[in-house]
Order: sequence, then C-alpha cells, then structure tokens
Amino acid sequence: MAENITGLILQGISGFYLVEAADTVMECRARGLFRKEGITPLAGDQVTVYCDGDSATIMEILPRRNSLIRPPVANVDVLALVVSLAAPAPNLLILDRMIAVAEHKEIEPVIILNKTDLADPVPLETLYRQAGFPVYSVCAKTGSGVDLLQSCLSGKVVVFTGNSGAGKSSLLNRMAPELNLATGDISRKLGRGRHTTRSATLYHMPCGGYWADTPGFSSLDTTRAEPIRKEELAECFRDFTPYIGRCRYASCTHTKEEGCAVREAVAEGKIAASRQENYAVMYEEAKQIREWERG
Repeated sequence: MAENITGLILQGISGFYLVEAADTVMECRARGLFRKEGITPLAGDQVTVYCDGDSATIMEILPRRNSLIRPPVANVDVLALVVSLAAPAPNLLILDRMIAVAEHKEIEPVIILNKTDLADPVPLETLYRQAGFPVYSVCAKTGSGVDLLQSCLSGKVVVFTGNSGAGKSSLLNRMAPELNLATGDISRKLGRGRHTTRSATLYHMPCGGYWADTPGFSSLDTTRAEPIRKEELAECFRDFTPYIGRCRYASCTHTKEEGCAVREAVAEGKIAASRQENYAVMYEEAKQIREWERG
C-alpha cells in the first residue's frame, strides 16, 4: 500500500539516501526535481518519503533551521569543535573560523580539547571560557572527561568536526564503542591526520540524539567553505558584542583603527589577543570574497 511518511536522512551517497522513518531505516532515491532546482538533500534533513512496495522516494525536504556546506549537514543543534592539544598542535585560526561559522548559522559551538594526556588544557580552557564558550577537556585515549561531555551532548543533533588528526572518530568510539568508526594514525611526516572519514553520517545514539563524524580538514579547506560577509563578521565573535557600537568611528572594522573599543578591550585583557588577531585575518579574507561566492 502506497503512503507518505516523514523521516530523517542519516546519510547520502551517490544519489542514494538512508532515511530513518517508521522505526526502520530505508534506502531512498530523491525525486529528479531536486536536481533540476539545484537542491541537494543533506544528512539531518527532515523529509517526506513516498513508499510504494519496495520503492521509496524522497518527495519533499521540510524547512531547514540551518545547514552547513562542509560538512554537508542540516538542522544542527551543536557544532562540536574537536581540538588536539598536541600531535598535531592546536590551530586557533581554524578554530576561530569554525566558531564564526557556527555563530553565523545560529548553531551552538562547543569546544572539546582532546589529548589532555599530552598537554595542559588550562590555557585554552581559560581563553575560550572567557570568550563565552562551553569548553570540555577530554582524553579519548583514557576516557578522562568523556562522561561529562557525553551528558552535555545527549539528545541533540551534534556534528563533530575539527582539523585532521584531532581525534574526532576516536572520541566518538570512546563514547559509543558500538559505532566502531575507522580511525587513522597521525602522519609524522606531514604532521596531520590521514583522511579516514568518507562522508557525513548521522548515528542514532543510545543516550539520545544523533551525532555525526565528518572528514578532517586543513586550514585551506575552511577559508571559503562558509563565506561570511565582512559586515557580518564581528557579530560572529560573541566576545566582541559588549564593545560593538562603542568605537570612535561608526565604520570601525575592529582591525587597526584608533579609538576601537574592541582593540581597547584586548589591551585591557578583556578579549584575548589571538581572537582579535584571527578576526583581522578573517576580515581581510572576507574582503577578497567575490560577490557570487557570498550567497
């Protein structure tokens, strides 16, 4: 008997989609109209599926709250930013870029400092908690701090992301061993992890919610993946918020002007210098983005 049901896309590969609906997971194709209209169904999309015997077709994508380009996931509650404290060393420019993307998309960023067995997390904990973000220090290898993190993320749609080698898959395996995700060793020669995750996939977690592992990326990957207009960038730095509108000049870019309230806050230790420096780098990048890339 033919019927329409509502479901959740867990994964999409080569035109086929795994959709969780009616207490089962079914393989679906998407109607051709999506391709003609330039629409791509994403993991995390709520969809209407037309079932007729053994055939299942995605007919409609319900309105999205948000979506990401890299990783390609929709309706995300939390962007879990996994940072390696050592091997490889943390890259704060990448981290601040991804935090800005989360803020721009109205997704809550949660910072996870991994590999506490190799380095002291306190300096970065202090920096990002001062900036207004939840920070969890963990060790995927030993399990330290993992229970507290897991309780924070339960019941939510969470995308785990971060630079290559940060330990995203290892952390997910520690929290949910039944996933048995593929992991890669750190390449000593390149100083970064091998790309072991092939596509964005949502996993239904025993503790409730859906979590996704995603491909690791380098600094180059993040530069233009989610373009943010230079005029909107300061709004993506929540630690700047108390000082926006208090600068000497209304057109202040918060990069180098005299009388900038943000730069004065940096000098007073109220904003971390690295945050303003990375903002300035991102602002210059945003100035170079061509209009057609801005979306």
